[in-house]
This record gives sequence, structure tokens and C-alpha cells, in this order.
Amino acid sequence: MSSEAPFLEIENLTVKFGGLTALDNVSLKVPQNSVVSLIGPNGAGKTTVFNSISGFVQPQSGEIKIAGQKTAWPKTHKLAALKISRTLQGVGLFSGITALENVMLGSDHKYKAGIVKDLFGLSGRIDRQLRDSAMAQLERFGALSLADKFPHELSYPDTKRIALARALISEPELILLDEPAAGLGQDDIDELAETIRQLKKSCAVLLVEHHVDFVGEVSDQVYVLDFGRIIAAGDFESVKKSPEVLAAYLGGEVGHA
Repeated sequence: MSSEAPFLEIENLTVKFGGLTALDNVSLKVPQNSVVSLIGPNGAGKTTVFNSISGFVQPQSGEIKIAGQKTAWPKTHKLAALKISRTLQGVGLFSGITALENVMLGSDHKYKAGIVKDLFGLSGRIDRQLRDSAMAQLERFGALSLADKFPHELSYPDTKRIALARALISEPELILLDEPAAGLGQDDIDELAETIRQLKKSCAVLLVEHHVDFVGEVSDQVYVLDFGRIIAAGDFESVKKSPEVLAAYLGGEVGHA
């Protein structure tokens, strides 16, 4: 991993929903060109961390640094400008447009008005460079043959590929992957693991995932959340032996989060 400042650094993040404390003084770092994973039992607060970074949730307190610079907690519409991208648990493809057009909609915000106008016949052709960039992302994931297909025509693993291509077309320096292995068979999980290993050559990856074996395969650093608090952090082999981590999982051993 790089010796440079982490691309993302969070200190003392606290989020409350009414009387419930969802996150309690959570701190973590995501170095450049690394894969950092968040694991923990259901309801531990993993997705709330993502939602805080992505602007879906406003923290009560805590600081965030991006590329070494302290900043306000991001707004959703400013993520692309901050070189941050995210996939969603539910894939989130738009059903009425093709796979290629879905990927194009993940481009930097300055193109989006033109894309939407073009898709609805309100403007001239979309910039050829943008279309070519989207095709290049599809090719990256072995999905060129899917370009003209609509989401309902795709298998679930293929919709995952399209969603990942859409997240990467903006060339982020940090990508947030929310349960990317969910619903995939072992062959697709193995392929995804290799994709993530390649991804960290060009950007940092923050991963929330239930498949803990998969996490162990791809992660440089693992943080474990339980009841909104970090209970362990380190490399996967040391984290999985932590008594606090073992106690957080039913059955006394690390299985599915």
C-alpha cells in the first residue's frame, strides 16, 4: 500500500436516529490503492457508514478528510466531483434504458443533462467519447455483448457487472462497494475477487460484505463493527481471531456477517 496520506479518513463519526445511536465514534482510514472492508453482524452500522460518506445521512458529529483535506460531509450530488463512486445493494439499474445507457449515466455530473436529453430525444447525439468510455467499461467486464440489452433481459450476475461498470466510468479514486458478492455463485464471486484486486491498482476500495471468506481474500485491512462501534481492526487473519469479534457472531466463530 502507498505511504501517502489515506484517500479517505474518518474520525469519531457519530450518527443517531432519534434515541438510537447507529454509529458511535467510528474512525477508519482507507489508504490509496488498497481494499478496506467493513464487516459485522446485521444492524451493526456498516451501511450507515456508507450513507454518511455518500450524503444520504447527516452525521451528528465527526470529521472526514478526502485526499488529505478536511472537508464537510459530502452531499450526494457532489460525490463525482470528489472522485468518489458507489454501488448499491439492490443494483439500481434503470429499467427503461439499455445496459450501455445505464453505464453512461454513471459519468461525471457535467455530462448528465446532455445524456438525459439525448435518451429522451431532446438533443443531438451524445458525445462520442462518452459512449466510447462506456463501451470500454463494458469490455473491461466482458459485457460488450450486453450493451443493447435492457436490465430485465440480464442475469443477476450480469446486472452486477453493469452496475460496477457504471460506478467506474467516472474514474473514481475511491469506490464504495455495498455487498457486491450478494446473490452470486462461487464462480462469479471468484471473478469478482479478481476484479477487485485489479481495481486497487487504480483506486481505493471500501467494501461492505456479508461473505466473510470473500472479504479475507481481497482485503488489505478489515474493520469490524458491532452495535455501531469498531470492535476490531487490522489484517483479516488477526481480526478473525479477536475474542471480541468471535463473541459478536452467533456460534462463536466468524461466518456470514
